[in-house]
Amino acid sequence: MNYQESAAKGQGHYGHHRDRERHLYARSSQRAAVNVYRTDNSYQMLVFAPGRIREHFHLEVKGNELIISYLPPEGFPRPDWVHREYSRGGFVRSFTLDETVDPGQIQAKYVDGVLQVSLPVVPGKERVSVEIPVS
Repeated sequence: MNYQESAAKGQGHYGHHRDRERHLYARSSQRAAVNVYRTDNSYQMLVFAPGRIREHFHLEVKGNELIISYLPPEGFPRPDWVHREYSRGGFVRSFTLDETVDPGQIQAKYVDGVLQVSLPVVPGKERVSVEIPVS
């Protein structure tokens, strides 16, 4: 699995909400931070997105790309910030999946402000590790 900076930021994925999404993504100066680690049989992705509503996350695989997005509900409160270092707004992140990931078995859950995404590796498709010496 490889990280790919989202080219989808500012582009809608849901058709009828396209203008609203474009506005929300463009206004969001921050995005959800992501950490990925490897286990023996999967990649585990942690999307740090506190203060969001579980039902407003959207995960989709298009071709070899995993797209994770969040769109806040209509009427979501927007305080008159005095100081702001963190955003609860919409975001889009995309990741390129290689042949080692089984897209049909991806699972996600939102716990304590972290979207936990499990990307199982297809048995027998694990990548071989080759060390390259530095001269």
